[in-house]
Amino acid sequence: MKLVRFLFFLVLSYPIFGQALKNNVSYVDPTIGGVGILLVPTRPTIHLPNSMVRVFPYKKDQLDDQISYFPLTISSHRHPHLFSFMPVDGSSIQELWDKRMTYDQEKTTPYYYSTRLEDLNGVIEFSPAERSGYFRVSFEDNSPHFIRLGIINEGKINQDGKRILTGMEDFKGMKAYFYAEVNKDIKAVHSKNRNILIEFSKEPLSVDFRYGISFISVEQAKENLQKEIPDWNFEKVQKDAQDTWEKVLSQITVEGGTEAQKRVFYTALYRGYERMININEYGKYYSAYDHKVHKSSDPFYVDNWLWDTYIALEPLYTILNPQMQEDKIISHIKMYEQSGWMPSFALLYGDFPVMSGNHGAAWIADSWFKGIQDFDLKKTYEGLKKNSLEATLLPDKNGPPTSLDSFYTENGYMPALHPGEKETVTEVSAFARRQAVSVTQENSYDDWCIAQMAGVLGKEEEKELFLERSTFYKNVFRAEKGFAWPKDDKGEWIEPFDPEFSGGQGGRDYFTENTGFTYDWNARHDLDGLFELMGGREKAEAKLDQLFREELPKSKYHFWDVFPDATGLVGQFSMGNEPSFHIPYLYNYLGSPWKTQKRIRMLLDTYFTDNLFGIPGDEDGGGMSAFAVFSMMGFFPVTPGIPVYTIGSPVFDKITIKLPSNKTFTIIAKNNSAANKYIQSITLNGKPLEEPWFTHTELMNGGTLEMVMGNRPNKEWGSSINDAPPSSINLDPSKFLK
Repeated sequence: MKLVRFLFFLVLSYPIFGQALKNNVSYVDPTIGGVGILLVPTRPTIHLPNSMVRVFPYKKDQLDDQISYFPLTISSHRHPHLFSFMPVDGSSIQELWDKRMTYDQEKTTPYYYSTRLEDLNGVIEFSPAERSGYFRVSFEDNSPHFIRLGIINEGKINQDGKRILTGMEDFKGMKAYFYAEVNKDIKAVHSKNRNILIEFSKEPLSVDFRYGISFISVEQAKENLQKEIPDWNFEKVQKDAQDTWEKVLSQITVEGGTEAQKRVFYTALYRGYERMININEYGKYYSAYDHKVHKSSDPFYVDNWLWDTYIALEPLYTILNPQMQEDKIISHIKMYEQSGWMPSFALLYGDFPVMSGNHGAAWIADSWFKGIQDFDLKKTYEGLKKNSLEATLLPDKNGPPTSLDSFYTENGYMPALHPGEKETVTEVSAFARRQAVSVTQENSYDDWCIAQMAGVLGKEEEKELFLERSTFYKNVFRAEKGFAWPKDDKGEWIEPFDPEFSGGQGGRDYFTENTGFTYDWNARHDLDGLFELMGGREKAEAKLDQLFREELPKSKYHFWDVFPDATGLVGQFSMGNEPSFHIPYLYNYLGSPWKTQKRIRMLLDTYFTDNLFGIPGDEDGGGMSAFAVFSMMGFFPVTPGIPVYTIGSPVFDKITIKLPSNKTFTIIAKNNSAANKYIQSITLNGKPLEEPWFTHTELMNGGTLEMVMGNRPNKEWGSSINDAPPSSINLDPSKFLK
């Protein structure tokens, strides 16, 4: 009887033990954020970390009950899909060319996808390798069975025997290739325009389709497939992919918190691995930056949307995989050598100059001052300096300077137009416009980063030049009004001007996708100077308080018609756009860290949830999710280029980061809960920490950051301005690496 009771106890207890043993990848839900609040949703991408093949069911969003096709891969997040794959069936071929398939019972993980296609009365499955993929289709009735393959851009698909298919697609000035095999004989092939229908026999069957992708040739695609998926063994591909993801996601282990918070955290961590991607194909790679195939055993990384990623995603990689960061920077240097310019958005098919700023400077300076230094800094500096002094600073442009750039150099700001004034500079994009204030601010910060690299190289005169340029942000801050404010080419402040609503669509006459309320806080490299412009820290803190309480100037209907990117609103703070990420942490610089703790917990609880609406804005391939990863761990890199982290409020009781050096950095939050979000005291490696920040060196050396939490703020901890995180234009970042 005792044995029966013991076994009964084990049965009842099994779910508890099972939950404790749950692996990290099982928390990932790629459908989180799958319905965009206003703009694009996330995509439930199935892929290996930083790999060429990225696949998802193409549909409007996660509420769409029909799938158009599965791309064999994509060129970039939200950019051209390459080739299409879709099983279809039916007696009328003419109805199948554009048929969208209704689906149900969808299962999505980073390493495996399956769904039942209702119209097909069958199941489609997929698992990825690095440069190849594997579909398995199970037909379950006697209708004629087909696989529809398509060219999405320009190109051609060929049948090469009973079981082999090849294809080439021309897009954005370069080519993609595939080589595919099926495990059943092809009965017939029907073609229309750039699509084909591959017909199989009528009897119920399953068809396996494995393929390799290449940006070099069909022959290379075949080699990629043969090296990665040599056998008809779907389960092995799936298991290998699962193991790869588990290894990556196990770099950070969290304890405590809710199941929902773990789902949010690990999904956010997974999102960051969608880019950059390594396109080296076993000893060679095609570069769109000189349109040549290069022999190399080194990785070649592309697909970096730096405006979105330099703030949080790249700093996260700097902790988790410094070797990959080094390889990515070296790839960037090669792109400069091959094309003559440092790319803005280093996409697969070449530079995609969108947004503003020279943020390669921020990314690379941040990496350098965090100890990633085994690359050619002199060559890097040369390229970044050229982009700053010899290229246009206009948004959505890269190339030679314009008259506006000459004005910028001579006068220290980008001049703005008055409301209704017609644009006279032909190089200005009709869509992007001048973005005069934010262009001045962002390049001021990037020039500060270049100045630090000049200092490392002993170029003192050039360092002083870039330090002077880094103060240009002051020229577009109207101190008597307390706001960032545009100026015309005569040095006069633009009137009328409303920081809440001026600038037209997206604010782009003066700002980038947001109102002046966001860009008031953009001088991250000189917060001391910014607070002085605001009238001192006390006034700056009151202004920051008001940001989160400010009423909208119009109805939401009218506001979001003009500012659709400014989502995730709290007052006029926009959680849904990257330039806002650092703002809640600025209380740490103003002597009120408890307000950072309060705001961060509220923002995470409100806008980063484990459902279809769980991303507050455009996810941007990991750019948005990296904010969640950092903030849920309890710290954030406010100023990339300064190797320190400012402290927030961790949502978990314990976070363990396994560092590449085999050391660990552990964050412990005692008495942590939803109510106990306020830090009462902290020790770092057993020693009291009185300031709300710690260095990158302290993190990478391993150790323990231990917090005692409570439900009321300790307003004394971190309140001394002398203990605020370092942020001064005259700061030497290298001293924090000692």
